[in-house]
Amino acid sequence: MKRRLRLHRATKRDASVVFLLLIALLTGGGITAGVLLVNYDPIQEALASDEVINTLFVFEGEPQNGAIKPLGAFLLMYYPATKRAAVFNIPGQVGLILKGVDRVDRIDSIYDPKNIDVYKNEIASFIGDEIDYSVVYNLDTLEKTVDLLECVELFIPAPVEVYDSTPPVLFASGLCRLDGKKIRSYLTYKLPQEDDEAVNLRRQRFFYAFIKRLGEQNRMLKQAPVAKVFYSLMKATMSERERERLFDEFSNIHMDRVNIQSVAGTTREVSGQILLLPSYNGNLIKEVIRQTLRNLTAPIEGQFSDRVYTIEVLNGTTINGLASRTAELLRGFGYDVVAVGNADVSYDNTLIIDQLGYQVAAQNLGSIIRCSTFQVRVTDSDANVEDASNMTHYKSDFILIIGRDFNGRYVIGG
Repeated sequence: MKRRLRLHRATKRDASVVFLLLIALLTGGGITAGVLLVNYDPIQEALASDEVINTLFVFEGEPQNGAIKPLGAFLLMYYPATKRAAVFNIPGQVGLILKGVDRVDRIDSIYDPKNIDVYKNEIASFIGDEIDYSVVYNLDTLEKTVDLLECVELFIPAPVEVYDSTPPVLFASGLCRLDGKKIRSYLTYKLPQEDDEAVNLRRQRFFYAFIKRLGEQNRMLKQAPVAKVFYSLMKATMSERERERLFDEFSNIHMDRVNIQSVAGTTREVSGQILLLPSYNGNLIKEVIRQTLRNLTAPIEGQFSDRVYTIEVLNGTTINGLASRTAELLRGFGYDVVAVGNADVSYDNTLIIDQLGYQVAAQNLGSIIRCSTFQVRVTDSDANVEDASNMTHYKSDFILIIGRDFNGRYVIGG
């Protein structure tokens, strides 16, 4: 009996020791995990992993019928290794088959200020790439942020005078320094003759100027009292430390090389509302995003590798409007189409004339439309296409001559 009692006590004592060891291990593991969690820095991980960082900026408008919708949504794609960035404007009137409601509607119809992730995820699905962060401003916080930045500088091409609004909308032409109230007015006014595309373009110009100003004022924004106010004005899906790291990185962007693009498509009336239906059922934007990722992460080689390329598009077929439609396609990929016209003669095969002498860029252009026929003509003396030698008044980087083998999207058999 005593022996069994001693065994019972020993067993109980051993169980207690094991239990204490388990607690110690769990506690130590919890502390270790906590330390790792506290020290975890996603921005640093992105930098170390050589990744593009995608951030969605949303600027909310005034409430309409109890609902708040974005005035603008802009995807900023930034590659820290090269300091390159690209911007995609996602207009609210983009029409999609929305997964959450299983119907064709405006993409901004699912926007919920209390749950930005639904909207962010829908855009991520639309572009075919993940979005790491989102940053949201309403008009009040944006106005205060612009004042904190001591203005945003914008070029206004023509004077604006609207006296029948409260307050009146008045902007001089030229390069203007706008405070918070002026920016609020700039983003919200709409002239009677303006279409949605013109309004979107204006808001797109603001976003570029806003990001540029953030970089210019980065040193001031990093001062503790200013930083506290600056970060409190934004609603962001990241920690305060991540915000500081991310916006510090944004200050390194080469703003003069930022490629700004918008969703390409056709405007149609669907179920009583005007929608922008993306080209090729939304597949084009996914191709554009993939091409942009390649461009952002490509090594910088030579003086021509880090620029926006100019193109002249010439129609060498009898299909009316083909050059214009192709120009819109290429603009969607970030090219600057400087001229559109007709070739002097008909072409069986689509041809890219490289006037820059940069083979990599020419091949990248060819890959978009699956064109494999190139000619190099850097100077007039090098011209070997007699009927094409006088086709351009402006020496663009490339001349694209559309042949009968082009179906509007790809070169057949190219």
